[in-house]
Amino acid sequence: MKRGDLADLNAFVAVADQRSFRAAASRLDVTPSALSHSMRQLEGRLGVRLLHRTTRSVSVTDAGLRLLERLRPAVDQIAGALEDLNQKRQRPMGRLRIHAVHVAAAAVIAPVWGRFLSTYPEVHLELAVDESPIDIVKKGFDAGIRPRDRVPADMIAVRVTGPMKTAVVGAPAYFTRRRPPRTPDDLAQHSCIQYRLSGDGALLAWQFERNRQSRRISVDGRVMVNDTDLAVRAAVDGLGIAYTLESLAEPFLRSGQLVRVLEDWSPSFEGLFLYYPGHRQVPATLRALIDMIRTARGSTPTRRSRENPFTKD
Repeated sequence: MKRGDLADLNAFVAVADQRSFRAAASRLDVTPSALSHSMRQLEGRLGVRLLHRTTRSVSVTDAGLRLLERLRPAVDQIAGALEDLNQKRQRPMGRLRIHAVHVAAAAVIAPVWGRFLSTYPEVHLELAVDESPIDIVKKGFDAGIRPRDRVPADMIAVRVTGPMKTAVVGAPAYFTRRRPPRTPDDLAQHSCIQYRLSGDGALLAWQFERNRQSRRISVDGRVMVNDTDLAVRAAVDGLGIAYTLESLAEPFLRSGQLVRVLEDWSPSFEGLFLYYPGHRQVPATLRALIDMIRTARGSTPTRRSRENPFTKD
């Protein structure tokens, strides 16, 4: 079928419904003369008269009625598909696929996903957690979340967190056996939960800062993980002191399962950005998620901060 055939067939259905070239032309937003020309072209290509027309009236021929009977279900389906697409453009619905580093999934998506899904019941959220960089377009994701310096240059990036502060934490039971550290050097006397970076496999050096004095401490301990949640869990279980992000430790600090030490030495690191391709036609589901994340984040300051050590790849 040629591209013009579909437009002409749609025009024929409009004329047959309205029994008037003027009314049909108004419905299709074209001139009556252009509509009449389209009908003559269609009849010429088909080699059959579809419409009887006089200066006062329009009626459908027997051949036109047979064609109309076959066309109407298809035209209704096309109209329904376009209306569904328009509805999806205007309100959040359908599947939203997000690719995120672990820290982003825990600190950005998890805090809002319950409210997001209850607010938009027609949305299905898929969250893939992976530290490795991928081509989100090739893999079919709507957006990704990671530090700004790991966002591809051709993507639109939207800040979704402010600087992220670190926290050194341990269980109350652990500190009944050992005196809490008062300086980073005191960590040499403690069992620390070591963290292996997923990118290059190096061990994370614990970074500290106070009064413009910076320290990098290589710690030791009996437990080593490569997952931030497991590092916090090990600390909750009393296996040692963990170095993590404040946002990941906060629920356990609030419940009393963890206590914080060396807070005056804890630096802030670079925040996270949600990124997606192109400026135009941002899906309504993605726009709704961005708006909700921003609302939850509030007016967090975006001061300059160090590179996030937990998200190397």
